[in-house]
Amino acid sequence: MSIKNKTLRLILGDQLNINHSWFATVDSNVTYVLMEIKSETDYAKHHIQKVIGIFAAMQDFAKELQQQHHDVIYIHLNDENNLHRFDENILSLIDKYKFTQFEYLLPDEYRVDEHLKAFTQKLIIPTKVYDTEHFYSSRNELGDLFDGKKTYLMETFYRYMRKKHKVLIDNESKPLHGKWNFDEDNRQKLPKAHKPIIPFVFSNDVTEIETEIITSKIKTIGNVNSKNFIWPINRKQSLELLDFFTTNCLQLFGTFQDAMAPNEWSVYHSRLSFSMNIKLISPQEVIDKAIVAYNKNPEEIAFHQLEGFVRQIIGWREYMRGIYWLKIPEYASLNYFEHDAKLPKWFWTGETKMNCLKDAIHQSLDFAYAHHIQRLMVTGNFALLAGIHPDEVDAWYLGIYIDAFEWVEITNTRGMSQFADGGIVGTKPYVSTAAYINKMSSYCSGCYYDKNKKIGEKACPFNSLYWNFYHRHENKLAINPRIGMMYNVWRKMNEETRNEMLEQAHYYLKHINEL
Repeated sequence: MSIKNKTLRLILGDQLNINHSWFATVDSNVTYVLMEIKSETDYAKHHIQKVIGIFAAMQDFAKELQQQHHDVIYIHLNDENNLHRFDENILSLIDKYKFTQFEYLLPDEYRVDEHLKAFTQKLIIPTKVYDTEHFYSSRNELGDLFDGKKTYLMETFYRYMRKKHKVLIDNESKPLHGKWNFDEDNRQKLPKAHKPIIPFVFSNDVTEIETEIITSKIKTIGNVNSKNFIWPINRKQSLELLDFFTTNCLQLFGTFQDAMAPNEWSVYHSRLSFSMNIKLISPQEVIDKAIVAYNKNPEEIAFHQLEGFVRQIIGWREYMRGIYWLKIPEYASLNYFEHDAKLPKWFWTGETKMNCLKDAIHQSLDFAYAHHIQRLMVTGNFALLAGIHPDEVDAWYLGIYIDAFEWVEITNTRGMSQFADGGIVGTKPYVSTAAYINKMSSYCSGCYYDKNKKIGEKACPFNSLYWNFYHRHENKLAINPRIGMMYNVWRKMNEETRNEMLEQAHYYLKHINEL
């Protein structure tokens, strides 16, 4: 093989943006390299669907580049000369083909960013770094917006982004329909007779990739049907999923975005996060498509459905990335409550008697997916109430979800879910008793545990753990104006009831693997 090109460009597995300016012209002096390496499969124990999905998308992307006549080197997991690190593979290629320049796109993860920065500082040939041309905001934009401020309100950032990018605002930079946020309209439970739309899925044959992963002895979690892989693995499929969402789901997305039900793993959610996070599609085209759908049919798609969806992407997604780059690497070690417990063993199997956790975990193992309320108010809620170490929770979320990359996972998990950052992301811990889970789901019906019981046999663990959590952390939480009233309720209980509640919680924590 003879390669005359002098510039080597690295494309990471989450940088599959065919609309990037790099690819606008074909340059015979440029070679692109994509690589499947163990340093990326092994830094966490990932869901098998996540590894397969990324590799399948990378392979498809490489073929697309080749069809456009770009020169591409693709390093497979089992290739004999694969050194399984970015730096070592790049050095080998530079030496073999005499490249005179190395270029790469800004990584979204601090870990990879630091690795490539350290590597290129030692590289004897010139290096250039480019933006991924994907996000609405730059890495440092949130930090600049809140410079000198003590708090980082998402709502402030969201409004700034809406104004800057002219999304859902009028000519005077005021929000359409008179207010910025319609969240109060988006919290309904699924009615008993209501059956959500059947999820639109794909049937990709990825058996060769699964075999490759098994042969390489990559340790994974979860289940997969490799003959009918359900996730989009290229831009075309991602656009099909986007079209399905805007045509069939957007009109009920907001209303039921917090709703949960057994065996309803998708409800009306878009499930576009995987495609966006590996950059097969951009947040702008997703939002633009949703706005077009609304404008075409405002009678069927109420504005609050659209605004809730837009807020998740231009608000929450970009906000989480901004917090990540502002606070990393220190953020990854924050543990405000000094929690130190181990994650229950059933988090990896779903074998628990609690219906809500059983369903959410089995769903995660089967589909590598759960929507935000399942993550926040079921699995995350329990982990926080049980005092699980944030490192344990991070590792689980990062591994089990197909859309989980550290820049978006750790701020959601360690911040929003576990309040381990002490309030950087959220203004209060997101914890609840069984009452909230019952309000937003049908999980409690037929559960082994009684949602109404706080103490005694078969009392729902969420109830006593909830009050134990507040009791345990009163010195840190009692002054929080958003939850002060909970301590008023706690103090009004008689001492015997409080003690029984704490004893119940301690028993459950001691026998946590048996719940």
